Amino acid sequence: MAHPTTPPIFDGHNDALLKLYRNGGLANAAQFTNGYDAALDLPKARAGGFGGGFFAVYVPSPIDLETKFHEMTKSAYDLPLPAPIPAPEAMPVVMHQVAILLDLQAQGALTICRSAAEIRTCLARGQMAAIFHIEGAEAIDGDLHTLDVLYAACLRSIGPVWSRTTLFGHGVPFRFPSTPDIGAGLSDAGKRLVKRCNELRIMIDLSHLNEAGFWEVAALSNAPLVATHSNAHAICPHARNLTDRQLDAIRDSDGMVGLNFAVAFLRDDGRMLDDVPLGQMLRHLDHLIDRLGEDRVGLGSDYDGAVVPKGLDTVADLPNLRVAMAAHGYDGPLIAKLCHENWLRVLELTWGE
Repeated sequence: MAHPTTPPIFDGHNDALLKLYRNGGLANAAQFTNGYDAALDLPKARAGGFGGGFFAVYVPSPIDLETKFHEMTKSAYDLPLPAPIPAPEAMPVVMHQVAILLDLQAQGALTICRSAAEIRTCLARGQMAAIFHIEGAEAIDGDLHTLDVLYAACLRSIGPVWSRTTLFGHGVPFRFPSTPDIGAGLSDAGKRLVKRCNELRIMIDLSHLNEAGFWEVAALSNAPLVATHSNAHAICPHARNLTDRQLDAIRDSDGMVGLNFAVAFLRDDGRMLDDVPLGQMLRHLDHLIDRLGEDRVGLGSDYDGAVVPKGLDTVADLPNLRVAMAAHGYDGPLIAKLCHENWLRVLELTWGE
């Protein structure tokens, strides 16, 4: 089983659009097709059997990443959250990244999918499948008109917050050790957002949302609960990770969790250091499978948005993870579920196919 590129991996989260936005934007989007210094591009995807995933549109805060990453190498930390970003500032960034995604489709690098059936077709043909996802709803107005427009432009998944506060609610800080129970959750606008997403059958992503917000979504939503890129708090007690009680609620809703590759959310000590053995990822997968069942766990890498373990530096290295899962004792059907089938299952439930 040397360097297996099957089954194809459909992934819960990447920041490829942010990477392209920061590296020349729309004018230089062809680098994704041709290959460049990124964790995810088309040549690397073909080399690693990366079949597609949730392509996040994210508005970055003006923060000192070097200082942030240094603080997160310490044994304990509590980073202050960036200030909220007003909608008029967020909108041009969102539009630019959506334009990049549309351009990647026009280049033939990927296909933007609105149904699980379309994703299945792409995987069968070896065509990269993309879900238009928004991480942090800063660009969306309180009347939700922007949400309706973006839905018409193929938006099918949204996280109400990326950690920093939005009009819709509060996220979790980058804090270790910590629980995700750090204060107030959804605003009234956030509750309206959940209901409108249910009406449109847009997936609601609970990653980055704090615990109060999580339980409010659980009470309001009629859709499966999904965290696209989160890990087990029982193994790594980081604010970003999910408690067993939260995992049980996701299970009871027939939802889904995608394993985040970000090292600070994998390591027992919460430190942002990349010397993480693949066995540590398998510990999280084992725990998630134990709490959620084999049908509700997948991958949510956070490629191009996080420090990931050595040996999984880019999507070209994903064969290493397939080998590790097989060596750990996962059989072929379970590996296929973890790689893509579970994502297709929960998308069918959420999108109403």
